[in-house]
Amino acid sequence: MKNKLLFTSLLLSSTFVIAADQSASVSPAAAPTPAPTAVPIPVADAKPKEPLSFFVTSTGIGKGADLGGLAGADAHCQKLAEAAGSVNKTWHAYLSTQAADGQPAINARDRIGTGPWHNAKGAEVAKNIAHLHGNTLELARLGNNLSRTTALTEKNETVNGAGDKPNQHDILTGSQPDGTAFADAADHTCKNYTSSAEDGSAQVGHFDRTGGGNTSWNSAHASKGCGQENLVKTGGAGLFYCFAIN
Repeated sequence: MKNKLLFTSLLLSSTFVIAADQSASVSPAAAPTPAPTAVPIPVADAKPKEPLSFFVTSTGIGKGADLGGLAGADAHCQKLAEAAGSVNKTWHAYLSTQAADGQPAINARDRIGTGPWHNAKGAEVAKNIAHLHGNTLELARLGNNLSRTTALTEKNETVNGAGDKPNQHDILTGSQPDGTAFADAADHTCKNYTSSAEDGSAQVGHFDRTGGGNTSWNSAHASKGCGQENLVKTGGAGLFYCFAIN
């Protein structure tokens, strides 16, 4: 009996020793290696959008080519621009006037600042006066960037052009292609933008560079009358260009 108890005790002791040895021989689990920290790659700041400095009026004054003269047209540009969020800028309409009542002619090109000008999307329309009008053969060959896709309103909206209903691509300018006033005796400005009569005429350009026998944005043809209905019948709506002068 004593021998049996001694054998059992020795067996249990051996088991504990073996278990302890096995436990000691097992290496502890390695701690997980932390993932490398991602180092952000510096990204160049995106070029900020250029502020609005050119647009086609989203609406006319509603009295045909009677804009209240240059002062009324400028005020309309200013009102539309400010309503669209453009502040701290002075706006002028791109319009020439003819000599009358002892007052000299005024050239549209001389009253719109020096550029550059950008539309509501921030796209450059022209770098300066020379680029806008193609003062040199090289500039004329290159052309400005005023087109159907860039001549947007102050609301960043497109204007109906050739092929749209109604077509409203006639833009009042009263100007020759170089941006100067007409010097002959004919009326090219609907009496300097004070007439909405069925007779008379104002020179218009095509913002979409389509129709009229040429692709001029500022001097495509003459309107057939000065009233709102007259302008509508020939593809207009009494709209005009506005430029920030500062």
